[in-house]
Amino acid sequence: MPSLTRIPDDDTAEKEPKSIDQENNKRIEVDLLLTGIKQRYGYDFTHYSHASLMRRLDKAREQVKVTRFTELLDKLLYDEKCFDDFLKIMSITVTDMFRDPLFYKAVREQLVPVLKTFPFVKIWHAGCATGEEVYSMALLLHEEGFLDRARIYATDFNKHSLDIAEKGVYPAKNLKTYAANYQEAGGKVEFSDYYSDGYELIKFKDFLKERITFSYHNLVTDGVFGEMNLICCRNVLIYFDKTLQDHVLFKLSDSLRHGGFLCLGNKESLNFTAVKSLFETVDKKQRIYRQSGKIHAI
Repeated sequence: MPSLTRIPDDDTAEKEPKSIDQENNKRIEVDLLLTGIKQRYGYDFTHYSHASLMRRLDKAREQVKVTRFTELLDKLLYDEKCFDDFLKIMSITVTDMFRDPLFYKAVREQLVPVLKTFPFVKIWHAGCATGEEVYSMALLLHEEGFLDRARIYATDFNKHSLDIAEKGVYPAKNLKTYAANYQEAGGKVEFSDYYSDGYELIKFKDFLKERITFSYHNLVTDGVFGEMNLICCRNVLIYFDKTLQDHVLFKLSDSLRHGGFLCLGNKESLNFTAVKSLFETVDKKQRIYRQSGKIHAI
């Protein structure tokens, strides 16, 4: 009796190799895209968290209305306006006034008394997005009678976000959230004392901006931003892979003066990082650390 050999269904036989080929081709296209962006514009996205990176690349591809990442690369290489729009997608701009208000309360109660022992302090908000958290810090320092002895540096690689931050003008629709966060963070007066409003917008008063310097800086590719007493780099590292996290953390560590403070986001931690031994924990829950060692950035 002849043996019966099952002949695979055509769809089944071809689906798996075709799927593998598609994934390989997609990976090659993404590698070409990231390499092209780095060579053309100097932005390096190769060590961003894969899931976050792919979400943003897919969104950028859909916005340009192309099917392939190689088509997106062609657009980006020859159209600088298209690249500016691409950066807006790649930059993380989720922020609020007094975001995570208990963090700001911890800064007010635990860090400000230490900072006040210095005649002058420098504070760096790395990855400041559209600036709400920078104004939160300025407002807090003002209430503590300390703003005139501080210089706040607010940096980001997204020039569009920096422009918004420097203007200090925001939609009034978020006021209820802002005011509630401010009060929970230990606010001493009415939040409305700090802005003027009209046409469904609010503008923070100019005295808050006088101590802030807004500047372009790329955490991935640019150098040390030195001798800071306090660095806030909150909710930025979660979008990087471990290699890039360690690279940036060494850079932040090298930008602090000895004994300076580093503040991370509530989903970030120095645990299992290459710089853990260089810091002691000030507030575990609010992710506040103080530098106790020193090593040059890598």
